[in-house]
This record gives sequence, structure tokens and C-alpha cells, in this order.
Amino acid sequence: MARISGVVIPSEKQVQIALTYIYGIGPKHSSTILAAANVKPTTRVKDLTEAEEQRIREIIDRDYTTEGDLQRLVTNNIKRLKDVGAYRGLRHKAGLPTRGQRTRTNARTRKGKAVAVGGAQPKAASKT
Repeated sequence: MARISGVVIPSEKQVQIALTYIYGIGPKHSSTILAAANVKPTTRVKDLTEAEEQRIREIIDRDYTTEGDLQRLVTNNIKRLKDVGAYRGLRHKAGLPTRGQRTRTNARTRKGKAVAVGGAQPKAASKT
């Protein structure tokens, strides 16, 4: 089992896919890292030599912000927007989309489950 940036990457997968399990590394960065480390992207993680693993580790540590550091950076950026009172910060506070998407319909991922307003329940019959 290879451990890179504090993450145990799956040993049965190809290296180019396995690297994307690290927060902050997507398919593009993964292929760039492998090219710099001279590792074939289709190699399985379990077949990597110690030297190849070490090269990948060094490149990631040197050139990329990943995992906890990146999450802290993103959280601080959002907190700064909220503190300054920027429009994007207000949208983050309200739990609404921040990048100009429409909210009259859609936006369910950010807004959460729809809550019915008015006339949702039939009135109970009362005896008179």
C-alpha cells in the first residue's frame, strides 16, 4: 500500500487514477506528476518500485498544495469573504450558489430539500 500526502492510495488501481484519491490532485495534475516522475500512467500502484514512489512523493510535496493544507486555505478564503461582507461571502453564509446560477428552479444541491409553502396539507374535517 502506497502512502502519499497522508493518504493510502488503492493498490489495485492504475497510478494515474489512484493519485486522484488525494485531495487537490485531479486527472490533469496526476498525468503531469507522472510525466515528471518518469512513471507510466498505466502501471498499477502495487507494481511501483520504491524509487518511483519516492519520486512521486517528492514532486507532490515540492510542487503541490494538497489535503489538509489545501482545505485550510480554501476554508480561510471563504471565511475572509464572509468577514469582509463580500457578495460571495453572503451567498456562502446563506447556503446559496455563489457563481451566478439561477435559484428560482434548480440549485437543490446547495439549498437542500425543498420545503412546501402553504396549502400543502388538506384541512381536517371538523364536526359542527
